[in-house]
Amino acid sequence: MFDQIIECAPLGVFDSGVGGLTVAGEIFRQLPAEEIVYLGDTAHVPYGPRAVEELIGFADEIVDFLISQGAKAIVDACNTTSSVALEFLLSKYDIPIIGVVEPGVKAALRHTVSGRVGVIATEATIMSAAHRRKVQQLEPAVQVYGQACPLFVPLVESGETNSGKVRQVAREYLAPLMDQGIDTLILGCTHYPFLVPVLKEVLGPDVNLVDPAWETVRQLGRLLEEKGLTGRDKGTVSPQHRFYVTGAVEPFREVGQRLLGTGYLLERVMQVTLG
Repeated sequence: MFDQIIECAPLGVFDSGVGGLTVAGEIFRQLPAEEIVYLGDTAHVPYGPRAVEELIGFADEIVDFLISQGAKAIVDACNTTSSVALEFLLSKYDIPIIGVVEPGVKAALRHTVSGRVGVIATEATIMSAAHRRKVQQLEPAVQVYGQACPLFVPLVESGETNSGKVRQVAREYLAPLMDQGIDTLILGCTHYPFLVPVLKEVLGPDVNLVDPAWETVRQLGRLLEEKGLTGRDKGTVSPQHRFYVTGAVEPFREVGQRLLGTGYLLERVMQVTLG
C-alpha cells in the first residue's frame, strides 16, 4: 500500500516564474504517467540580481512547501538556484532533488566540436561559475564563455518573446560569445528556451543550442526508476497537475498558457504564501 502511495505521489518542480514550464512540458512528454505540482515564485522574480543567501532561503521555503504537497522527488528547474542553492538543499532534505546545471553541461559536451562553449544565464548564475566548474570537472580542455542576460527573464515573464526589442537585446548579449567563436550555447535559464527562434536567428545555423530541460527530465526518469518511484500508468485517467504561484495568478496563467501552447492547459493555478 505504501509503495502505491509513493508511485501516485506528484513530482515537485519549481522556478522563479514561468521558465520552469519548459521542464514541466518535458515531463508531460517524457513521463506522461507522472503528475506534477509546480511552484513559480513570481512574487520574487527575477532571481538573477538577488543575493546568494536570499536565493537559498527562497529555495528552502519552496522545497519545504513542495514536500508538504506530497512531492516524491523535486526538480529545481531554476538555473540560478541550481547554481547556488542545490548543495544546501541536498544536504538538508532526504528527498531526491536534481537541478538543471549538470544535465545542460553534459549535453553541451556531447555537442561541441571546437571545445568552445557559451553560457547565457542570469547574473547570479554567471557569477557562481557553476557551468564552468562542472565543465572543468568533466572536460578540462573545453573553454567556457559566460554572458549574463538580465533583461531576458523580465521579457519572457511579460510574454514578449519574439519582438524587435528581444532581437536587439539578443544581438547585444550574444555578440561577445560569437566573437569567441563558440559552436555550442547552453541556455542557462529555463526561461530562455522560449526565445529560441530569436536566438537561432541571431546566432545562425552553426551554433548548437542546448536546452537543459530535455536532458534534465531524461536524468529524472532514470532517477525515479533507480529509486522505485516511477508513476503507474493511469490508463485513461489524466494526471491532475497543480500549479502554484506566490504572486498574482492571472498573469502567470495567461503568459504560461501562451508559452506552453494549447496542448497543456493551466487550469489549476493557485496563489500561496510561503514562510
